[in-house]
Amino acid sequence: MIAFLTLELHIEAAQSLKDRRQVVRSLKDRLRASFNVSVAELDSSGLWNRATIGVVSISDSRDYLDGLMKKIERAAARIANNHGADVADSFVEYF
Repeated sequence: MIAFLTLELHIEAAQSLKDRRQVVRSLKDRLRASFNVSVAELDSSGLWNRATIGVVSISDSRDYLDGLMKKIERAAARIANNHGADVADSFVEYF
């Protein structure tokens, strides 16, 4: 099974693209280090107050992936809040 988590971020504190990149980079690096998952920015639009992050993990157990994605969502919300952002929306798909 493959779990694909999409996180829509709203970055209120960002005043420039540099601020946006700092929040996104920090979130990606921390999720990779904490959960050993693949993380990428999906929508690299020029909007400085929005970002879309994709998180992917593979396992033979859907229960494990469910728990992992819930933990990642909570951690992402906490990390984003620490950087002046919030998770506006999130959803998980399984393949």
